[in-house]
Amino acid sequence: MSEFDYDLFVIGGGSGGVRVAHLAASLGKRVAIAEEYRFGGTCVIRGCVPKKLFVYASQYREHFDDAAGFGWDVGPATMDWPRLIVAKDAEVARLERLYRGGLESSGAELLQTRAELLGTHTIRLMSSGKTVTAERILIATGAAPNAHVALPGHELCITSNEAFDLPALPGSILILGGGYIALEFANIFHGLGVEVTVVYRGKEILSRFDHDLRAGLYQAMSDKGIKILVTDVVEQVSKAEGGGLIAQTMTGQALSADVIMLALGREPNTHGLGLDAAGVQTDERGAIMVDAYSQTNIPSIYALGDVTDRAQLTPVAIHEAMCFIETVYKDNPTSPDHELIPTAVFSQPEIGTIGLSEEAAAERYEEIEVYRAQFRPMKATLSGRAEKTIMKLVVDAATRKVVGAHILGHDAGEMAQLLGIPLKAGATKEDFDRTMAVHPTAAEELVTMYKPTYRIRNGERI
Repeated sequence: MSEFDYDLFVIGGGSGGVRVAHLAASLGKRVAIAEEYRFGGTCVIRGCVPKKLFVYASQYREHFDDAAGFGWDVGPATMDWPRLIVAKDAEVARLERLYRGGLESSGAELLQTRAELLGTHTIRLMSSGKTVTAERILIATGAAPNAHVALPGHELCITSNEAFDLPALPGSILILGGGYIALEFANIFHGLGVEVTVVYRGKEILSRFDHDLRAGLYQAMSDKGIKILVTDVVEQVSKAEGGGLIAQTMTGQALSADVIMLALGREPNTHGLGLDAAGVQTDERGAIMVDAYSQTNIPSIYALGDVTDRAQLTPVAIHEAMCFIETVYKDNPTSPDHELIPTAVFSQPEIGTIGLSEEAAAERYEEIEVYRAQFRPMKATLSGRAEKTIMKLVVDAATRKVVGAHILGHDAGEMAQLLGIPLKAGATKEDFDRTMAVHPTAAEELVTMYKPTYRIRNGERI
């Protein structure tokens, strides 16, 4: 008989925690998983899934406009926001039931409660005050939007959490931030007919992405009528006399909007977990520090997913969960591989990217070749839309390996997923060149750019 109540206690019912609990219970381990809100975590409940549904909804206005160029006569269209919310809620509830069902079928015990550490093997269930013990504890509590409490008037603003359940579609919205969440929601609200302004402190949006994608998306959004103010910061938010809100900026502007949204990053969700009581080390941002196998400084406690701030992406948390199971319960030490992670930004146009940007590659390699194509997509020839697609391959000249691939355009995320396979396998530019094109597609450009657009040697473009 074990001295512990459970073999494994998981805190957090998001993608990573659910995967670990399901797999460990399927192996016959005594597993409990505690979630204080809803099973499914940020991705399913108030992140990736509802966001992508909103992206689809927001694209229809352009689809209706484009239809005329293809001979369709589409009548006046209106957006029914409450109907969209109902449909979104129904899909989220369906997915949550699947998560719960999978856990229950595996034999894991589901606990609808907040759980806090009392020690290295002890957990308090806050809903009942009950104390339980576990041989191992896994923390997978994810991250939460930065509430930016230093901003006067921050309590008047919303975050991405509340954006999914606004009681009514606003006439105007001001979004603070220039990362992928800010830009995705800017395009969503614009597509739904909302007047959108973005304020970002940096010189360019999407600071860590390839410069061609940053510039291309900025231009596309500006051309649509989305106002993007860079090198500025909102210093105060207050209520307007006639209703709505006013944001005072560092440059002296007074920006009015019905809703102001904070999209200023996400912070590891570690507050109040009892980490101090257990002696678990965190960094300056509150992220739990782990080794290559997701183990903290306390041998019995592990952490994975966004709460570790290694790479805040749902598939990464799931991958780390699989590695945890291999390491801890299958005697096969497996370290998560965080190299070459395909990434999509569901802006409009979409971004898909994997590997090094041109700038990062130029710093790492003595000489690189850059293959770049910019063109009007075939659909736009009849729709009359002036959008451009950008495709770019970055190659290490010495080894001929493709070390970066970047796309701005329709279905860029889908292409990035597929590009992840050859880049992970170490494909060379010659491997791309001898691959037959699928015609007519946008993706064929990836295998028909035979000559470099330019080279960069020792940081200098030649």
